[in-house]
Amino acid sequence: MSNIADNRLAVELCGLKLDNPVIPASGTFGFGAEHAQYYDINILGSFVFKGTTEQPRFGNPTPRIAECYSGMLNSVGLQNPGIDAVISEELPHIAKLYKKPVIANVGGFSVGEYVRCCEKLDACEQVGIIEVNVSCPNVHEGGMAFGTSREAVAEVTRAVRQVTKKPIFIKLSPNVTDIVCLAKACGDEGADGISLINTLLGMRIDLARRKPILANKMGGFSGPAVLPVAVRMVYQVYEAVSIPIMGMGGVSCARDVIEFMMAGAQAVQVGAENLRDPLACKRIIEELPAVMDELRIERLEDIIGAAHQ
Repeated sequence: MSNIADNRLAVELCGLKLDNPVIPASGTFGFGAEHAQYYDINILGSFVFKGTTEQPRFGNPTPRIAECYSGMLNSVGLQNPGIDAVISEELPHIAKLYKKPVIANVGGFSVGEYVRCCEKLDACEQVGIIEVNVSCPNVHEGGMAFGTSREAVAEVTRAVRQVTKKPIFIKLSPNVTDIVCLAKACGDEGADGISLINTLLGMRIDLARRKPILANKMGGFSGPAVLPVAVRMVYQVYEAVSIPIMGMGGVSCARDVIEFMMAGAQAVQVGAENLRDPLACKRIIEELPAVMDELRIERLEDIIGAAHQ
């Protein structure tokens, strides 16, 4: 199927009309160019480009990928060219490949860095939503530290809210005891939505070397094994807040997308599966109509939060 314009798949996300809810997740799709070699990426609802920090980052030392049962560990460490290069070089390249609004993902090591990056992105017409990542488990100086404290999450949300009129989604960490408390703090401070979940903190050990496989010792665990945790957190947060949720974590097929939406997600990001199968998002979008027919779903928008009724 080359033309995947099916009105039954359309959803709305903070005023953005998406042709479908399928969105490649940050860090698994680069800036779109690699996947555009395989298919027309304009079939996507949107995509989240690579996590961006104020200064260029080389990332963590290698090895920074480790295989796991039903998933993978990564400790890339927010490798990116920095916000100025993203705006001046990457966004113009994206505009040639993708004709819809994209989602920017911002990482930071201080509240000021989040603010300065969001302020610059506010002026970028291509950026439809800013996803603020307070949950990266792969960096020592900041990252997840902001996403495990209610006060820190609230402070970052409040600060970036003041410098942009664009919709803000706060990407939260699953490595916490009370996800609902953090999500409520984001909503109270003006976030337009929540992205759930980032990777779980994990580790593998090389038995022959008797040392951790990753140079950084620990990294983010993603892939099919994390889906039940992600669905549970989306379900809990949907019950507690009235702002939209982008669900993610272990999505590999159309049924997973529908499960997340029934739990309460308005759109669904696909992460590690893009690394395993570059055609994953195209395949999932093409699968959706047949699965909808099988489950007697008229429109995807109708099933958002259906598991709560």
